[in-house]
Amino acid sequence: MFSKTLAQFSSIKAQRPNADQLDWSDDGCSWSPDNPFGFKFLPACQRHDFGYRNYKKQGRFTEANRLRIDNNFKSDMYFQCAGNWACNRTADLYYAAVREFGASSVSTADAVSKFNVQAKAAAFAK
Repeated sequence: MFSKTLAQFSSIKAQRPNADQLDWSDDGCSWSPDNPFGFKFLPACQRHDFGYRNYKKQGRFTEANRLRIDNNFKSDMYFQCAGNWACNRTADLYYAAVREFGASSVSTADAVSKFNVQAKAAAFAK
């Protein structure tokens, strides 16, 4: 989860080792774009889902581990952005969503969806 590069994780995920013990399923970034504005966030969302699902499955989903998984997610997205300012700001929004709603969400996509709903409600209230 934390010791492999994003590319290495994606390669391992394709092989699905220990599938009887690990949950390799994901819903990508689901209700949020997998590749917003052409920025390739799908691999980061997949690793984030892997972290949440398996840490929950193993009873290790503490707030400290959640923060570690979320920070890894942000690092993965920034890596995908390769220094692009607009991409980094989009990554910041995805990160804010998982920090705000991740504990009650089943996946990255669910957290981002909840964040989008809250943002729309706040904009409507203005």
